[in-house]
Amino acid sequence: MISDNIDFILASQSPRRAQLLKEIGIHFRQWVTECNEEYPIQLDGSEIPLFLSQTKAKACNAPLKENSLIIAADTIVWNGQEALGKPHNQEEAQQMLKSLSGRTHQVITGTTLRSLHHCHSFVCTTQVTFTTLSDEDINYYIEHYHPFDKAGSYGIQEWIGMTGIKRIDGCFYNVMGLPLPALYQEIKKWTW
Repeated sequence: MISDNIDFILASQSPRRAQLLKEIGIHFRQWVTECNEEYPIQLDGSEIPLFLSQTKAKACNAPLKENSLIIAADTIVWNGQEALGKPHNQEEAQQMLKSLSGRTHQVITGTTLRSLHHCHSFVCTTQVTFTTLSDEDINYYIEHYHPFDKAGSYGIQEWIGMTGIKRIDGCFYNVMGLPLPALYQEIKKWTW
């Protein structure tokens, strides 16, 4: 079990990340800090969410105590050699989902833990394979679920994940945005 004496700070406004932490019994305060989500162009694959989670952890300006631990995470969909972030509009969401249709992609989450004296980052990767998605299915999903706050334009826990995902290799929760088993183990190992 994780100690109740840790002052957890979630550096994210994601309702999914907050819900996932609650589900494993972590009590935390949510602290949202404006953070530029741009990254150096030469980064690719796992380097991108790792860099962004570190940036978010450093930008979190919550007052820290000796027992405070910031949790910051960033998730991307890595499709071929391209990072898919959050779509800006319906057309971009359609293009992203069409590019994922019938293919396998990677969902990569970088997570950074930061206290007053230490900082540690790790990456979790999950392979996700979609069935071939029809235009009707893509349009239905976008119109009913508005996936504009989700990397790659989809939420695995929503309709499209239930009906369109053929296979998952790796951590399911990572695809939701927070690799809970890995995070839990890293917190248990944390030394102040």
